[in-house]
Amino acid sequence: MSNMFDERHPLIKPRRVTFDWSGVPLHFIPGSPFATHWVNALQLILPAGERWFVHVFKQALPLIEDKTLHAEAKGFMGQEAVHARAHSAVYTYLKSHGIDASREQRRIDFIFRALLSDRPVVPLRWIPARRWLHFRLGVIAGVEHYTAVMGDWLMNADALDRADADPVILDLFRWHGAEEVEHRSVAFDVYQHLNGNYPRRVLTMLIAFAALWFTFHRGTSQLLRHDPVLRTRAARDNTVVRFSYRTWTKTARQGLLPSPWFLARELPTYLSRSYHPSQTGSTPQALAYL
Repeated sequence: MSNMFDERHPLIKPRRVTFDWSGVPLHFIPGSPFATHWVNALQLILPAGERWFVHVFKQALPLIEDKTLHAEAKGFMGQEAVHARAHSAVYTYLKSHGIDASREQRRIDFIFRALLSDRPVVPLRWIPARRWLHFRLGVIAGVEHYTAVMGDWLMNADALDRADADPVILDLFRWHGAEEVEHRSVAFDVYQHLNGNYPRRVLTMLIAFAALWFTFHRGTSQLLRHDPVLRTRAARDNTVVRFSYRTWTKTARQGLLPSPWFLARELPTYLSRSYHPSQTGSTPQALAYL
C-alpha cells in the first residue's frame, strides 16, 4: 500500500476541523494527572508556536524556487494555522477548571515575540537578516522532527484508548499528529533548499530539543502545582505534587506518554547526515486516520 504514496512529497492541504471542549474534564486521561498535564504543557505552547511557524514561513516563501516545495510550504502554513486555532481553547479550558495559565502564556509569547522575533536579540544583532531566517527555519525543522515522531507515536498509542482518554482531546491530538506526519518533510526540505548548513542544523536542533524539554518540565510542573484537585488532595494527605522523571517513566511504561528516553533517542536520528523526515512515520497510516 505504501508504494501508492510519495512519502517525501505527499499532497498537503489544510482541513477545516472543530472540537468541542465544553465537556472535557480536568484530567482527560483518567487516573493520570501527570499524563494529562504533560499533554497540556505541550498544548500551552502550540498556539503561539504554530503561529510563529507560519510567520517565519511567510518570509521564506518568496525565496523558495522549487515549485513543488513552494506548494508544500503553502500547504504546511495552512495546516499549522489551523493547528494554532484548534489548540487556542486550552487556556479557556484550563481557566474553567480553576487553573490560570496566563503567566505561562506571557512567558511563551515573550519567547516568540522577543527572543525569536524578526530581529535577533541585542547580543546577536550582528547576525544578517538572511542568516537569522535560516537559523529560525532550522529550529522549526528540529521541532518538526519531534512533532512527527510524537504524531506517529500517538496514532499507535492504543493504551490511551484502553485508559478511556477523553475522545475530544484524543481526536484533537491524533488529527494534529496525523497532519504532522503528513507534512513531516516540509520544514526540513525548506531548510535544506535555502541553506542546508549542517553545523547550523546541529545547533538549531540542540536548541529545539532543549526548548521542548524545558516546555515539558516547566509546563507540567506549573500545571501540577496549580491543579485544584491535586492541591486539595495534597492538603488532605500532606503530600507534595511535583514533576519527576520517575513519574514520567512510570507513566510511559503504562503507554500513556512517550518516554524521556524515547525522545532522547530521536536526537541522534535527526543529527545523522543521512537523515530525512520521510524515514519517520507512514503517510498511508496518517491519511487513513485523517
